Amino acid sequence: MNLRSRIYLLGGLALWAVPAAAQPAPGTLGLEDCVRLARSAQSSVTIARQQLEIARYGVVQAKADFFPQASLGSTFTYNSPLHADRSTFSYVSLNGIREYSSLAGIGLELDTSGRLRAQLARARADREAAAAGAALSERDLRRAVAASYYRVLLARRLVQVTRDNLAEARSFEQRSRLLARNGEAAEADVVKAAAQVAFFEQAVNAAELDARLANHELASFWTTDVEAVLPLDDILARPVPAPPAPAPPGAPYLRRPEFRLLEAQRRGFQADARRARAALLPQLSLVAQYGLDSTRVTLADRGYASFLHLNVPVFDWFRARSAARQFDLQARQAAVNRDIAERVFSREYRDALARVELLYSQIAIAERQVRLSEDNLRLSRVRYEGGEGAALDVVAAQSQVAQARANFFSAEVNYLNARVDLEVTAGR
Repeated sequence: MNLRSRIYLLGGLALWAVPAAAQPAPGTLGLEDCVRLARSAQSSVTIARQQLEIARYGVVQAKADFFPQASLGSTFTYNSPLHADRSTFSYVSLNGIREYSSLAGIGLELDTSGRLRAQLARARADREAAAAGAALSERDLRRAVAASYYRVLLARRLVQVTRDNLAEARSFEQRSRLLARNGEAAEADVVKAAAQVAFFEQAVNAAELDARLANHELASFWTTDVEAVLPLDDILARPVPAPPAPAPPGAPYLRRPEFRLLEAQRRGFQADARRARAALLPQLSLVAQYGLDSTRVTLADRGYASFLHLNVPVFDWFRARSAARQFDLQARQAAVNRDIAERVFSREYRDALARVELLYSQIAIAERQVRLSEDNLRLSRVRYEGGEGAALDVVAAQSQVAQARANFFSAEVNYLNARVDLEVTAGR
């Protein structure tokens, strides 16, 4: 069955085939199946998810700084006595020749400078950036799998197209040889037909190689057995879906995860600036201890002590202020990058819309090219066999049919790829 007949058959069955068009045939892999397999394998998405988990632990660590830190320590100190007086120890700063210490302590840092809050804000910004990075990795993986999936389908279709063209060329070569033996055609016609067969044989080999390499590329997303032929659902055998409905008023491209990443970077730099400024402010900490700190081991000597420490910075103002200004400038750069990205993504979204609309209209044009090219080939052979046409016309018509069929399937795949690009630019 030639391409035109298949197209007519698909058109006649469209009423009942469309509801099941989104479902792959049993035992075959659809696009969603390939994406699922790629996600389950180790990939950049796995690394992005691990990075998100790492960032979540960073938030837990930053929150832990706000809680009291408990500790238990035991120490034995020996301070050598003086040779002249065995009861006097050498180091005055110590409490005796032998000192025993076993203390339970609780320390709490009061965030008077805002340093701990700035560290928590930075950890949360890192977590949001990691979440945006994970979303970007999953989106990019889906886009790559979709492109590879459509490439395999197109390559396999082109293999079938070139084989059909080769069969047509061989049929014409046999017919021209028969006419030449009967004296009804020139030997030059046979040479032209044989040359066309050689060209199509080369095209078949190239198409088969491309289909094999495309199969390798798609399978490598989830397995090392890339040589096995993937049983893919051939969606090119069904009518392509119409362009999506117009988006609601607004800017759908603002949903893209790149904006969340840029916003997280901006908030992270702002947190770094606050942390740098915290070095200019007093920081208060409290430590409470209870236990034994004596020259003998006895519970009667146990007691408690509290320490209140206030650290007031005096010098190093220039470095802290310079660091804060650096982070402020980086935060402004992130805001500038967001404004630039908004204009760029707006253009990409409109470009994707235009491509979807144009490529969808090209499918109908390519379908008409196939019908006209096949009619031209049929008429060229009729004229040639009737002695009214030249073999060169038949050879040219064969090439035209081959190009038209390839253009038809290429237009369908280009349209499907454009739909995926539109989803990416619309933040879906």
